[in-house]
Amino acid sequence: MGQREILEMVAFICYLCLVLGIGIYFFIKGRKQTGDKAYFLGGREMNGWVAALSAGASDMSAWVLMGLPGSIYLWGMGQVWISIGLLFGTVLAWIFVAPRLRRMSILADDAITIPQFLTKRFKSTNPALQVVCAVIFCVAYCIYSASSIVACGSLFNKVFGMPSQYAMIGATIIILVYTFMGGFNAVCWTDFFQGLLMLMALMAAPIVALAVMSKPDFAPVAQVVTDDNYYNLLSSGKWDWTSVKDILSGFGWGLGYFGMPHILVRYMSIKSEKEMKKSRIIGSFWTFLILGMASVVALVAHQYLGSSLGADERSLVFITMVRSLFPALLAGILLSAILAASMSTADSQLLASSSAFASDFYKPVLRKKASDKEMLWVGRAIVAVIAIIALIIAMNPGCAGIMALVECAWAAFGAAFGPAILLALFWKKFTYKGAIAGVVAGFLMDACWYMFFSGSVESLTLVNTGLYEIIPGFLTSLFFAIIVSLMDDTPSEEIQSFVAKASKPIDTEAK
Repeated sequence: MGQREILEMVAFICYLCLVLGIGIYFFIKGRKQTGDKAYFLGGREMNGWVAALSAGASDMSAWVLMGLPGSIYLWGMGQVWISIGLLFGTVLAWIFVAPRLRRMSILADDAITIPQFLTKRFKSTNPALQVVCAVIFCVAYCIYSASSIVACGSLFNKVFGMPSQYAMIGATIIILVYTFMGGFNAVCWTDFFQGLLMLMALMAAPIVALAVMSKPDFAPVAQVVTDDNYYNLLSSGKWDWTSVKDILSGFGWGLGYFGMPHILVRYMSIKSEKEMKKSRIIGSFWTFLILGMASVVALVAHQYLGSSLGADERSLVFITMVRSLFPALLAGILLSAILAASMSTADSQLLASSSAFASDFYKPVLRKKASDKEMLWVGRAIVAVIAIIALIIAMNPGCAGIMALVECAWAAFGAAFGPAILLALFWKKFTYKGAIAGVVAGFLMDACWYMFFSGSVESLTLVNTGLYEIIPGFLTSLFFAIIVSLMDDTPSEEIQSFVAKASKPIDTEAK
């Protein structure tokens, strides 16, 4: 390992010590706290800044630094529709979903997880919906967490030449330690710092690259080869199915925000209406900057690096730029943003999946009289189990790339839970049976479309539409949820009153 690698490693170690320190701090601070509400939701005490950046950082995993810039770098502006769709989804979720979900989760007997909220929203004692949701959570989060672990492996392999498997194991252990110790508070505060680091890195790289490119003696790393439609927002340069499905799929990404559990619980954790308004502005603006700068990084890299990176190396665009532009120690700090993006998403996913299993399966089905202390330890055990399964998926030689893993999990959550959340918040006549039907139908349609109609699994593809599976999954879920609710008995006035109550601010100090 040369001097540059040593300095970059020093920066990485300093960053890792920071996140571990946060975990230890909240472990010591929270030893006297009891109950799954404190561990899984931070006692609903998150301030606006922390909640907003935590929601954003847990959403924008390593794909925003590796997958998205790589896709735009290689294929052009037609891929920007993903950023546009995500931005629209973020803003709509903060405006319409966040305030209502926070209020209604408090009114629904202080629900602390999404499955718990959906069950208590209907005043039901039937655990069926919670169990279904918990199973989907665990399956999808294993895939989602694997993408973050793969990103850590790629980063350490590229920068230090370290075998990817060792890097994946190390990253998993670190994520486990501070998630295990600090719970929701540790996760949110590490996400806060990681969100700032991600933004700094994405802004610094293209600015410095443009300064270097402005020098008269600048020459790109390799010849710049630009396709005729590279700078065209229509992928094929015209209004055909290729362009239309890219636009539809891009906006389809935005649908995911309505059903993403680890983002939705951030809304539920905000401590007051005043902080909610602050979070809405901060969260939307942060997402705008992150997505915008990720796209700028890709376009600048296309001119700075030329066509030196092929399809198999496109995820290394940001890493390659940073290492060629900055001195070793600073490059190490900026590259820690990839660790930040990976860990901020993985920790949130592990906590959300463990809370779903502990609160929505273990207690209502296996141990109805489980104590608060027992619930905490069961949740921590599930964090470890999910992390190990995700690590196994990530280390599999046949594992798909970062972007493919994220696409798969994102679509599963958006299709299964998005319509159920929206209908629960805005439709008085939505029923418990309708919620179960919508969640199951959306998840199954998403899985079937992925296997048979998206082209993702070549050996099973019947018709390759190229359309992102979240769209048919979301529409199917919405259809079945509405139809089954209309066929079901009309909810009582007490249940219907939830919608009216959630439309107005409630006591800001209510817990």
